[in-house]
Amino acid sequence: MKFIMLIPLVSALVASSAPAQINISGSADVKVTPDRVDIRVGVETRNENFDQARTQHDERMRNALQFLKTMHVPNKDVQTDFISVAPEYDNNWPHTKTVAYVVRKSIEINLTNIADFEPIMTGLLTNGVTHVQNVQFCTSNLRKYRDEARTKAIQAAQEKADALCATLGVKRGKPLTINANEYGGFWNYGGYWGNSWGGAGSSYGANAQVVVQNSDNPSDSAGDTVSLGQISVSATVNVSFALE
Repeated sequence: MKFIMLIPLVSALVASSAPAQINISGSADVKVTPDRVDIRVGVETRNENFDQARTQHDERMRNALQFLKTMHVPNKDVQTDFISVAPEYDNNWPHTKTVAYVVRKSIEINLTNIADFEPIMTGLLTNGVTHVQNVQFCTSNLRKYRDEARTKAIQAAQEKADALCATLGVKRGKPLTINANEYGGFWNYGGYWGNSWGGAGSSYGANAQVVVQNSDNPSDSAGDTVSLGQISVSATVNVSFALE
């Protein structure tokens, strides 16, 4: 019977020893001008004859890769995907008659000179490329800006905690728990094979335009139709402070 009576007493002692605390969140954004563009484009051909589809595809791929050489894009920054060949069948059941062969291959390009983005996109679309699958503007110093955003988020949480504590007539103590999340640092357009810029057998678009965000600084522009703007690197922290 004495043992049973001790259980609520021990629980009460543990509960009374828990410090009063305040839970606060803080967030911050760091605006960064992108200094790198990662591009993924595709070449697609269709023909009822497999050999002709493959020949047309190879020719367009050669034109695209040769154009990148003329733009002095280093070989290490250009990578081609594996070729994909798929038959297309007629619409009549049981869909066993092949009406065309589709040949596809992707090219990944990493640009470290932002000023080359517009002429390279325009040139690719007039030298065999049929699809713009992904364009991602990013920063090569992501770790640096994430650290900066996280530091600012912690400062924001401290300032918010101090303001609340002052209103309540208490003091902020040491942090008890903390967790942080960082995100952002890039902006991208994604289309993959579903969206074509032009199309097989058509006259490709004469101009590629991708706008990230508006920029008040004219020097941030990479061309007449591309405004780099800024991308956000963000962080959020959640902190529990003891109250004194």
